[in-house]
Amino acid sequence: MTFLKKVFRKKDEFALRLELIIGFYPNHVAIYHQAFLHKSHTTNNKLQPFESNERLEFLGDAVLDSIISNYLFKEFPKKDEGYLTKLRSKLVSRQNLNQLSIKIGLQKFIKSDLDREAKSLYGDALEALIGAIHLDKGYIFAQKFVEEKLLQNHINIEEVIQTETDFKSRIIEWCQKEKIGFDFKISEEEENNEKTYTAKLFINNKLKGIGTSSTKKESEQLASEQFYNEVIS
Repeated sequence: MTFLKKVFRKKDEFALRLELIIGFYPNHVAIYHQAFLHKSHTTNNKLQPFESNERLEFLGDAVLDSIISNYLFKEFPKKDEGYLTKLRSKLVSRQNLNQLSIKIGLQKFIKSDLDREAKSLYGDALEALIGAIHLDKGYIFAQKFVEEKLLQNHINIEEVIQTETDFKSRIIEWCQKEKIGFDFKISEEEENNEKTYTAKLFINNKLKGIGTSSTKKESEQLASEQFYNEVIS
């Protein structure tokens, strides 16, 4: 392609909108389209399962963990491994990623055919986007996006440090201290090939919290959070 053709080539409208969010114009636009394809949309439109954003989400999850770990290692040189691990867990929690995704406007790009919004829909798309950036432009660009567009613009580290996210552990500690019995019972539903789990928290055989999510772990956290906010906090 000649220089003039590069200058005057018509830019993709989707890519231009995305450029405002990620800070650069994509090289391979198709990868970014895929980053926003939920598996419910690919199923209903007779696409192959691998054409959804799940593989990119898998990659983005690993890249994000690496970037956050490196960032915290540099930012907190005197903190031990346990502190850094807990803080990283808060930053990459599904709740935090969902909020970040909405803050930067990714909900406008997502294609999903779910009758109801999945709890992890937005956070999954953000991880898939990070995976797409990594494939398209490399690790450095992905790192720049996470640190400059997400952490510096939308995250208050001090607030995150003060935020409680592991509600299940707090419930277990409280029950052990008070010598009270507790139990989680989990049920599973499937809609449009999308599994959801509902966890019910029983304290002394009485229902005290309910949480629904795309993962068992998150549903237990949500059920625990409900009881924690009503009784313990």
